Amino acid sequence: MRPYFVALATCVALSACGGSDAVFGTDGGTDGGTGTGGGTDTGNPINSDRTVPPGTASPSPAVGIFRTEATSTDSTYDGNGFASDISYNSTNDTFTVDNLGFDGDNTYSRGSTVGSLGPFAVYEADAQYLDSFDGAPINQFTHRAVYGVSTSGNTQFAIVRTGAYVGYGFGGFIYQRDNSVTLPTTGQAQFSGQLAGLRDYNGTGGLEYTTGDVVIAIDFDDFNDATGTRGDAVRGSISNRRIYDINGNDVTANVISRVNAENNTTLSRIPTATFTVGPGAMDDNGEIIGTLQSYYTDSNGQTQIFEEGNYYAIVSGDNVDEIVGVVVLETTKDPMASSVRETSGFIVYN
Repeated sequence: MRPYFVALATCVALSACGGSDAVFGTDGGTDGGTGTGGGTDTGNPINSDRTVPPGTASPSPAVGIFRTEATSTDSTYDGNGFASDISYNSTNDTFTVDNLGFDGDNTYSRGSTVGSLGPFAVYEADAQYLDSFDGAPINQFTHRAVYGVSTSGNTQFAIVRTGAYVGYGFGGFIYQRDNSVTLPTTGQAQFSGQLAGLRDYNGTGGLEYTTGDVVIAIDFDDFNDATGTRGDAVRGSISNRRIYDINGNDVTANVISRVNAENNTTLSRIPTATFTVGPGAMDDNGEIIGTLQSYYTDSNGQTQIFEEGNYYAIVSGDNVDEIVGVVVLETTKDPMASSVRETSGFIVYN
Protein backbone atom coordinates (compact mmCIF):
# COMPACT_ATOMS: atom_id res chain seq x y z
CA MET A 1 0.00 0.00 0.00
CA ARG A 2 1.46 3.36 -0.99
CA PRO A 3 1.57 6.25 1.52
CA TYR A 4 -0.85 9.15 1.24
CA PHE A 5 0.10 12.54 2.64
CA VAL A 6 -2.63 15.04 3.42
CA ALA A 7 -1.91 18.64 4.48
CA LEU A 8 -4.61 20.82 6.02
CA ALA A 9 -2.67 24.04 6.45
CA THR A 10 0.76 23.34 5.01
CA CYS A 11 1.27 21.97 1.50
CA VAL A 12 4.44 20.71 -0.17
CA ALA A 13 4.77 20.76 -3.96
CA LEU A 14 6.76 17.81 -5.27
CA SER A 15 6.88 16.00 -8.60
CA ALA A 16 6.08 12.30 -8.56
CA CYS A 17 7.77 10.05 -11.09
CA GLY A 18 6.48 6.63 -12.07
CA GLY A 19 6.52 4.20 -9.16
CA SER A 20 7.27 6.82 -6.53
CA ASP A 21 5.08 7.76 -3.59
CA ALA A 22 2.26 10.20 -4.30
CA VAL A 23 2.23 13.50 -2.47
CA PHE A 24 -1.05 15.27 -1.72
CA GLY A 25 -2.33 18.70 -0.71
CA THR A 26 -0.23 20.45 -3.37
CA ASP A 27 -1.32 23.60 -5.16
CA GLY A 28 -1.86 23.55 -8.90
CA GLY A 29 0.52 26.49 -9.47
CA THR A 30 -0.04 30.08 -10.46
CA ASP A 31 -1.68 29.45 -13.81
CA GLY A 32 -3.13 26.04 -12.89
CA GLY A 33 -2.44 24.65 -16.35
CA THR A 34 -5.30 26.67 -17.82
CA GLY A 35 -3.28 28.26 -20.61
CA THR A 36 -4.91 31.61 -19.92
CA GLY A 37 -1.72 33.59 -19.25
CA GLY A 38 -1.37 36.99 -20.93
CA GLY A 39 -4.08 39.14 -22.47
CA THR A 40 -6.33 41.70 -20.86
CA ASP A 41 -9.55 41.10 -18.95
CA THR A 42 -12.63 42.55 -20.61
CA GLY A 43 -16.18 42.93 -19.33
CA ASN A 44 -17.33 42.46 -15.76
CA PRO A 45 -16.76 39.46 -13.43
CA ILE A 46 -19.66 37.32 -12.24
CA ASN A 47 -21.52 38.73 -9.27
CA SER A 48 -21.92 35.73 -6.97
CA ASP A 49 -21.93 34.74 -3.32
CA ARG A 50 -20.33 31.41 -4.22
CA THR A 51 -17.32 30.88 -1.93
CA VAL A 52 -15.21 27.73 -1.99
CA PRO A 53 -13.28 26.71 1.13
CA PRO A 54 -9.57 27.60 1.48
CA GLY A 55 -7.04 25.56 -0.48
CA THR A 56 -5.77 25.54 -4.05
CA ALA A 57 -5.23 29.13 -5.11
CA SER A 58 -5.42 28.59 -8.88
CA PRO A 59 -7.84 25.71 -9.53
CA SER A 60 -8.26 24.25 -13.00
CA PRO A 61 -9.84 21.11 -14.47
CA ALA A 62 -6.32 20.11 -15.54
CA VAL A 63 -4.81 19.91 -12.05
CA GLY A 64 -5.41 18.45 -8.62
CA ILE A 65 -7.38 20.50 -6.12
CA PHE A 66 -7.54 20.43 -2.33
CA ARG A 67 -9.90 22.27 0.04
CA THR A 68 -9.78 22.63 3.82
CA GLU A 69 -12.11 23.72 6.56
CA ALA A 70 -12.01 27.48 7.09
CA THR A 71 -10.49 28.54 10.41
CA SER A 72 -12.97 29.86 12.94
CA THR A 73 -12.71 33.47 13.98
CA ASP A 74 -14.43 32.76 17.32
CA SER A 75 -12.50 29.97 19.04
CA THR A 76 -14.66 30.26 22.15
CA TYR A 77 -17.47 28.71 20.13
CA ASP A 78 -15.57 26.20 18.04
CA GLY A 79 -12.13 25.45 16.68
CA ASN A 80 -12.86 24.78 13.03
CA GLY A 81 -9.85 24.49 10.76
CA PHE A 82 -7.22 24.34 13.52
CA ALA A 83 -5.93 20.86 12.65
CA SER A 84 -2.87 21.14 10.41
CA ASP A 85 -0.21 19.04 8.69
CA ILE A 86 -2.20 15.82 8.61
CA SER A 87 -0.15 13.05 7.02
CA TYR A 88 -0.72 9.34 6.61
CA ASN A 89 2.05 6.76 6.99
CA SER A 90 1.14 3.47 5.32
CA THR A 91 4.20 1.66 6.71
CA ASN A 92 2.77 1.63 10.24
CA ASP A 93 -0.81 2.71 9.40
CA THR A 94 -0.76 5.92 11.44
CA PHE A 95 -1.85 9.53 11.05
CA THR A 96 0.06 12.57 12.23
CA VAL A 97 -1.98 15.65 13.18
CA ASP A 98 -0.57 18.96 14.38
CA ASN A 99 -2.00 22.00 16.22
CA LEU A 100 -4.54 20.21 18.46
CA GLY A 101 -3.97 20.42 22.20
CA PHE A 102 -3.65 17.28 24.32
CA ASP A 103 -3.66 14.66 21.57
CA GLY A 104 -0.57 12.80 22.75
CA ASP A 105 2.50 13.02 20.55
CA ASN A 106 0.40 14.02 17.51
CA THR A 107 0.45 10.45 16.17
CA TYR A 108 -2.92 8.73 15.73
CA SER A 109 -3.05 4.93 15.61
CA ARG A 110 -5.67 2.76 13.95
CA GLY A 111 -8.75 2.64 16.16
CA SER A 112 -8.72 -0.16 18.75
CA THR A 113 -12.49 -0.58 19.21
CA VAL A 114 -13.56 1.07 15.94
CA GLY A 115 -10.96 0.60 13.22
CA SER A 116 -13.16 1.33 10.21
CA LEU A 117 -16.54 2.68 9.18
CA GLY A 118 -17.47 0.89 5.97
CA PRO A 119 -14.63 1.49 3.46
CA PHE A 120 -13.10 4.30 5.54
CA ALA A 121 -10.44 3.99 8.25
CA VAL A 122 -10.62 5.37 11.81
CA TYR A 123 -7.65 6.61 13.85
CA GLU A 124 -7.37 7.71 17.48
CA ALA A 125 -4.92 9.80 19.49
CA ASP A 126 -3.21 8.39 22.58
CA ALA A 127 -5.35 8.35 25.72
CA GLN A 128 -2.34 9.28 27.89
CA TYR A 129 0.98 11.07 27.50
CA LEU A 130 3.90 10.71 29.90
CA ASP A 131 5.10 13.81 31.73
CA SER A 132 8.35 14.86 30.04
CA PHE A 133 10.01 15.47 33.42
CA ASP A 134 8.88 12.78 35.86
CA GLY A 135 7.11 10.25 33.60
CA ALA A 136 3.71 10.56 35.29
CA PRO A 137 0.76 9.82 32.96
CA ILE A 138 -1.27 12.81 31.75
CA ASN A 139 -4.78 12.11 30.47
CA GLN A 140 -5.37 13.38 26.95
CA PHE A 141 -8.49 14.65 25.17
CA THR A 142 -10.52 12.33 22.96
CA HIS A 143 -9.51 12.88 19.34
CA ARG A 144 -10.59 10.79 16.35
CA ALA A 145 -9.79 10.94 12.65
CA VAL A 146 -11.68 9.40 9.72
CA TYR A 147 -9.73 8.87 6.49
CA GLY A 148 -11.04 7.83 3.10
CA VAL A 149 -9.28 7.20 -0.21
CA SER A 150 -11.01 6.09 -3.40
CA THR A 151 -10.40 2.77 -5.12
CA SER A 152 -8.48 4.60 -7.86
CA GLY A 153 -6.40 6.56 -5.36
CA ASN A 154 -7.32 9.79 -7.14
CA THR A 155 -9.52 11.29 -4.42
CA GLN A 156 -9.38 11.32 -0.63
CA PHE A 157 -10.61 13.08 2.51
CA ALA A 158 -9.70 13.34 6.19
CA ILE A 159 -11.75 14.62 9.14
CA VAL A 160 -10.48 15.27 12.69
CA ARG A 161 -12.76 16.12 15.62
CA THR A 162 -12.73 15.94 19.42
CA GLY A 163 -15.50 15.63 21.97
CA ALA A 164 -13.54 17.07 24.89
CA TYR A 165 -14.82 20.64 24.90
CA VAL A 166 -18.09 22.21 26.01
CA GLY A 167 -18.26 23.80 22.55
CA TYR A 168 -17.51 21.93 19.36
CA GLY A 169 -13.80 21.94 20.07
CA PHE A 170 -10.84 21.99 17.72
CA GLY A 171 -10.39 19.99 14.53
CA GLY A 172 -10.53 20.27 10.77
CA PHE A 173 -11.18 18.53 7.46
CA ILE A 174 -9.69 18.28 3.99
CA TYR A 175 -10.92 16.79 0.72
CA GLN A 176 -9.02 16.63 -2.53
CA ARG A 177 -8.64 15.45 -6.10
CA ASP A 178 -5.17 14.33 -7.10
CA ASN A 179 -5.69 14.24 -10.86
CA SER A 180 -7.59 16.14 -13.55
CA VAL A 181 -11.21 16.06 -14.69
CA THR A 182 -12.93 16.22 -18.07
CA LEU A 183 -16.49 17.46 -17.68
CA PRO A 184 -19.18 16.69 -20.26
CA THR A 185 -21.28 19.52 -21.66
CA THR A 186 -24.39 17.38 -22.19
CA GLY A 187 -26.16 14.47 -20.54
CA GLN A 188 -26.47 13.38 -16.93
CA ALA A 189 -24.57 11.06 -14.57
CA GLN A 190 -25.38 9.38 -11.28
CA PHE A 191 -22.92 8.42 -8.56
CA SER A 192 -23.32 6.24 -5.47
CA GLY A 193 -21.20 5.31 -2.49
CA GLN A 194 -20.84 5.65 1.25
CA LEU A 195 -20.32 8.30 3.87
CA ALA A 196 -18.72 8.25 7.33
CA GLY A 197 -17.79 10.87 9.86
CA LEU A 198 -17.92 12.27 13.35
CA ARG A 199 -20.72 13.80 15.41
CA ASP A 200 -19.90 16.35 18.15
CA TYR A 201 -21.90 18.54 20.52
CA ASN A 202 -22.10 22.25 21.25
CA GLY A 203 -23.02 22.62 24.92
CA THR A 204 -21.59 19.38 26.26
CA GLY A 205 -18.75 16.98 25.59
CA GLY A 206 -19.11 13.81 23.55
CA LEU A 207 -18.11 12.29 20.24
CA GLU A 208 -19.89 9.74 18.03
CA TYR A 209 -19.44 8.13 14.63
CA THR A 210 -21.90 8.40 11.73
CA THR A 211 -22.42 6.41 8.54
CA GLY A 212 -24.79 6.55 5.58
CA ASP A 213 -25.36 5.91 1.89
CA VAL A 214 -24.93 8.69 -0.68
CA VAL A 215 -26.42 9.14 -4.15
CA ILE A 216 -25.52 12.18 -6.28
CA ALA A 217 -26.74 13.09 -9.79
CA ILE A 218 -25.43 15.84 -12.09
CA ASP A 219 -27.27 17.42 -15.03
CA PHE A 220 -24.55 18.65 -17.39
CA ASP A 221 -27.10 20.36 -19.70
CA ASP A 222 -28.84 22.64 -17.22
CA PHE A 223 -29.17 25.08 -15.65
CA ASN A 224 -28.09 27.46 -18.43
CA ASP A 225 -25.75 30.27 -17.44
CA ALA A 226 -25.70 33.37 -19.63
CA THR A 227 -22.23 34.30 -18.36
CA GLY A 228 -20.65 31.39 -20.22
CA THR A 229 -19.61 29.48 -17.11
CA ARG A 230 -21.13 26.20 -16.08
CA GLY A 231 -24.45 26.24 -14.30
CA ASP A 232 -24.81 22.50 -13.76
CA ALA A 233 -27.55 21.29 -11.46
CA VAL A 234 -26.62 18.81 -8.74
CA ARG A 235 -28.95 16.78 -6.56
CA GLY A 236 -28.10 14.29 -3.85
CA SER A 237 -29.33 12.37 -0.84
CA ILE A 238 -27.84 10.82 2.30
CA SER A 239 -29.91 7.91 3.60
CA ASN A 240 -29.68 4.79 5.80
CA ARG A 241 -27.96 6.89 8.43
CA ARG A 242 -26.61 5.30 11.61
CA ILE A 243 -24.97 6.70 14.74
CA TYR A 244 -22.42 4.81 16.88
CA ASP A 245 -20.86 5.70 20.21
CA ILE A 246 -17.11 5.95 20.69
CA ASN A 247 -16.94 2.21 21.42
CA GLY A 248 -18.79 1.26 18.24
CA ASN A 249 -22.20 0.52 19.78
CA ASP A 250 -25.14 1.44 17.56
CA VAL A 251 -27.00 4.20 19.44
CA THR A 252 -29.26 5.30 16.59
CA ALA A 253 -32.41 4.15 18.40
CA ASN A 254 -31.40 6.06 21.53
CA VAL A 255 -30.89 9.27 19.57
CA ILE A 256 -34.21 8.90 17.77
CA SER A 257 -36.02 8.18 21.05
CA ARG A 258 -34.82 11.34 22.78
CA VAL A 259 -35.44 13.46 19.67
CA ASN A 260 -39.02 12.13 19.50
CA ALA A 261 -39.61 12.82 23.19
CA GLU A 262 -38.27 16.38 22.96
CA ASN A 263 -40.05 17.33 19.73
CA ASN A 264 -43.31 15.40 20.07
CA THR A 265 -42.76 13.47 16.87
CA THR A 266 -42.57 9.83 15.79
CA LEU A 267 -39.36 9.41 13.81
CA SER A 268 -38.42 5.82 13.03
CA ARG A 269 -35.03 6.68 11.49
CA ILE A 270 -32.62 9.57 11.08
CA PRO A 271 -34.20 11.65 8.28
CA THR A 272 -32.70 11.54 4.80
CA ALA A 273 -30.70 14.67 4.00
CA THR A 274 -31.17 16.12 0.51
CA PHE A 275 -29.21 18.65 -1.52
CA THR A 276 -30.85 21.94 -2.44
CA VAL A 277 -31.15 22.04 -6.25
CA GLY A 278 -30.41 25.29 -8.04
CA PRO A 279 -28.20 26.88 -10.72
CA GLY A 280 -24.44 27.16 -10.40
CA ALA A 281 -23.74 24.24 -8.08
CA MET A 282 -20.72 23.05 -10.11
CA ASP A 283 -18.05 25.16 -11.78
CA ASP A 284 -15.66 24.58 -14.69
CA ASN A 285 -13.06 23.02 -12.38
CA GLY A 286 -15.42 20.27 -11.20
CA GLU A 287 -15.90 21.83 -7.78
CA ILE A 288 -19.36 21.54 -6.25
CA ILE A 289 -20.74 23.50 -3.30
CA GLY A 290 -24.24 23.83 -1.97
CA THR A 291 -26.63 23.49 0.92
CA LEU A 292 -28.61 20.52 2.19
CA GLN A 293 -31.37 19.83 4.70
CA SER A 294 -33.28 17.00 6.29
CA TYR A 295 -36.91 17.22 7.38
CA TYR A 296 -39.45 15.60 9.71
CA THR A 297 -43.20 15.86 10.22
CA ASP A 298 -44.37 17.19 13.59
CA SER A 299 -47.44 16.11 15.56
CA ASN A 300 -49.54 18.67 13.68
CA GLY A 301 -48.57 17.22 10.32
CA GLN A 302 -46.31 20.17 9.50
CA THR A 303 -42.94 19.68 7.81
CA GLN A 304 -40.06 20.94 9.95
CA ILE A 305 -36.31 21.21 9.35
CA PHE A 306 -34.37 18.59 11.29
CA GLU A 307 -30.87 19.51 10.09
CA GLU A 308 -29.31 21.97 7.71
CA GLY A 309 -25.82 22.65 6.49
CA ASN A 310 -23.42 22.60 3.55
CA TYR A 311 -21.75 20.14 1.24
CA TYR A 312 -18.44 20.57 -0.58
CA ALA A 313 -17.17 18.24 -3.31
CA ILE A 314 -14.84 17.76 -6.29
CA VAL A 315 -15.44 15.64 -9.43
CA SER A 316 -12.53 13.55 -10.71
CA GLY A 317 -11.53 11.60 -13.83
CA ASP A 318 -11.62 11.68 -17.62
CA ASN A 319 -15.04 10.04 -17.54
CA VAL A 320 -16.31 11.81 -14.39
CA ASP A 321 -15.44 8.60 -12.54
CA GLU A 322 -15.88 9.69 -8.92
CA ILE A 323 -16.69 12.50 -6.53
CA VAL A 324 -15.10 13.19 -3.14
CA GLY A 325 -16.58 15.56 -0.62
CA VAL A 326 -17.47 16.60 2.90
CA VAL A 327 -20.88 17.28 4.45
CA VAL A 328 -21.41 19.45 7.54
CA LEU A 329 -24.91 19.23 9.06
CA GLU A 330 -26.22 20.79 12.25
CA THR A 331 -29.38 20.19 14.27
CA THR A 332 -30.97 21.79 17.32
CA LYS A 333 -33.53 19.01 17.73
CA ASP A 334 -31.37 16.70 19.85
CA PRO A 335 -31.91 17.62 23.53
CA MET A 336 -28.42 16.44 24.48
CA ALA A 337 -26.99 19.86 23.54
CA SER A 338 -27.88 23.27 22.18
CA SER A 339 -26.79 21.98 18.78
CA VAL A 340 -25.22 18.83 17.34
CA ARG A 341 -22.93 18.77 14.33
CA GLU A 342 -22.15 15.96 11.91
CA THR A 343 -19.01 16.25 9.79
CA SER A 344 -18.77 13.40 7.28
CA GLY A 345 -16.73 12.56 4.22
CA PHE A 346 -17.93 10.65 1.19
CA ILE A 347 -16.62 9.10 -2.01
CA VAL A 348 -19.13 8.14 -4.71
CA TYR A 349 -18.60 6.40 -8.04
CA ASN A 350 -20.23 6.64 -11.47
